[in-house]
Amino acid sequence: MTERAAPAGRRSRPLLGMRVVEISGYVAGPLGGMTLAQLGADVIRVEPIGGAADRTRWPLAPSGTSLYWSGLNKGKRAVEVDLSREEGRDLVAALIVSGGDRGGIVITNSAWHPELTFEALSERRPDVIHVLLTGRRDGGAAVDYTVQAATGFPLLTGPEGTAGPVNGVVPAWDVAAGLYLAVGLLAAERHRLLTGEGQQVRVALEDVALATAGNLGYLAEAQLGGTPRERDGNHVYGTFGRDFATADGGRLMVVALTTRHWRDLLAATGLTEVVAALASALGADLGQEAERHRHRRVLGELLAGWFETRTLAEAETALRATRVLWSAYRSFADLAAGDARPLRESPLMAPLTQPGVGTHLAPGSPLVMNAEQAPPEPAPPVGRHTGEVLRAELGLSAADLAALADKGVIRTRDAGRHTG
Repeated sequence: MTERAAPAGRRSRPLLGMRVVEISGYVAGPLGGMTLAQLGADVIRVEPIGGAADRTRWPLAPSGTSLYWSGLNKGKRAVEVDLSREEGRDLVAALIVSGGDRGGIVITNSAWHPELTFEALSERRPDVIHVLLTGRRDGGAAVDYTVQAATGFPLLTGPEGTAGPVNGVVPAWDVAAGLYLAVGLLAAERHRLLTGEGQQVRVALEDVALATAGNLGYLAEAQLGGTPRERDGNHVYGTFGRDFATADGGRLMVVALTTRHWRDLLAATGLTEVVAALASALGADLGQEAERHRHRRVLGELLAGWFETRTLAEAETALRATRVLWSAYRSFADLAAGDARPLRESPLMAPLTQPGVGTHLAPGSPLVMNAEQAPPEPAPPVGRHTGEVLRAELGLSAADLAALADKGVIRTRDAGRHTG
């Protein structure tokens, strides 16, 4: 029997009905929660009174609102609770274990509060799903930048001859960990749907980096006595790829992964016969990817001479007629130039009016589900939904909320009101 297709606008939100409580900060946990929210889950972010520490992290809008925080928390609901007090922790524990069949799910990077551990929550709801991010497998603290240092990558990053380590500017392990959190949560929820059993899912940031280093062959290569990797600037390891400067100061990254790419690159630059003569002189088969990498410097210098005598526009025109992989380098300022035309032309981006920031182009979900993509939604101000959530999910009355606010356990800011 074929199920009826979901209505238009809902196909990009297959997690409608799922409810997740998120208690986390910085990149990985918020990204995991936002990934689920963009797929339709109701993600309730719990923050301490006044907001979490990462609410003020750079970059900032002129108003002082964190663009970083706003970007990682789109489409969630926000609850403001004093987690330093037992009454506040009990309130959050009750929120976690509520939510019906699709509730009872929490993402957190904190194991400090006894009432919010997997064991304590399981006593209140046996099918609870507890997704915990740690820095290291033993529960020790780590952040992306320290994990980078521990796993070898900064000693391979940067131009040839660089003396010290170079950390990547993108917190890649935080990003990967956030996506692993979402995947692990979805796997646990599927297991619960099939068996009725809850479980804890643990993701260690350092494990994510080590797993990636292992999956890409770096660790096996080192263990098996391969030639130690060295810094090589923008050369692509194991194939032919590097950056080239043009006559007018432009720069492109060009990669020829396959034999077809290589042939096209030589044809576009008029170097087919020259490189054939070079291959004969070297006794090398430059049709082989490994040989192109081995002789990358001499090949790169030949190609650099061609790019240096063309403008960026001329080089782009020549490369567009090929299957070569390439892109001109663009700064963030370039992407925002000309009324942000490069961003406006991307189907990923859409106008978003964010409180404290204003209207700007922001990404929706990169996942396209049945030709539909969830658009961006604003990140919530501190405590925007405290009263709404506690009334609807825990059945608290206005008097209950006022009493909690008077004691400083919560703040409610619903519809512009502020209590507490």
